[in-house]
Amino acid sequence: MKKPIIISDKNKKSLLIKKSISKILKSNLINKSNLVLVIGGDGFMLKTLKRNKNQKSLFFGINSGNYGFLMNKFSKKNILKDIKKSKLTVISPLQMIAINKNNKKKRSIAINEISILRQSRQAANISIKVGSRFLIKRLISDGVLVSTPAGSTAYNLSVHGPILSLNSKKISIAPVSAFRPRRWMGKVVSENSKITIKNLNPSKRPLSAVADNNEFRNIKKVYININKKIKFNLLYDTNQSLQKKIKLEQIRKDI
Repeated sequence: MKKPIIISDKNKKSLLIKKSISKILKSNLINKSNLVLVIGGDGFMLKTLKRNKNQKSLFFGINSGNYGFLMNKFSKKNILKDIKKSKLTVISPLQMIAINKNNKKKRSIAINEISILRQSRQAANISIKVGSRFLIKRLISDGVLVSTPAGSTAYNLSVHGPILSLNSKKISIAPVSAFRPRRWMGKVVSENSKITIKNLNPSKRPLSAVADNNEFRNIKKVYININKKIKFNLLYDTNQSLQKKIKLEQIRKDI
């Protein structure tokens, strides 16, 4: 039986976990094919998934970072049991085509969110369409976020966007510090939506488009939709499923 592939971040904690797991796997088999163990934090997991977007692998994340929302907790004692009993969660990313001021197209995918943000002291001045209809004709703000359910508890939640259930089949569109209209709270739309965000004043109010952690600058128009052809297969132990983590965030009260 083929042994799992181990991909680790380079920090000391990740490398120690990798060493420990490698030792365990020398004398134990795991009955899961195409298994990839990813050791690191959420950012490292996002990079790993994007690098392997054309693979049909099963990804089991092991947290060595801070919060590790996309990851599983590491327990040397229980790691084999956690992997063997893990359950599958399948997610598809957002796809972005951004056009800059020189009419060059920049493409990227985002598992959490796509952020359209001002890149100068001037506020963003944008319009947002869903399909052929305007969601808002003019929004003056620090920017706007388009988030997947998996990413709805990240930056989206920090700007007071809604937490979406994994099976909601929805996308969140949330403003960042809306100035006009001041009380615009954004919108939840279907995962089948095709979203167009246009910079209404690109010469005076430049924008950047950020797909998770991949940034493009001086953007004048962005097209966003869910790419259902790409499917990431994530494994979670039964006590730490992604859906459970999202539900906990929905009832969490920060002090």
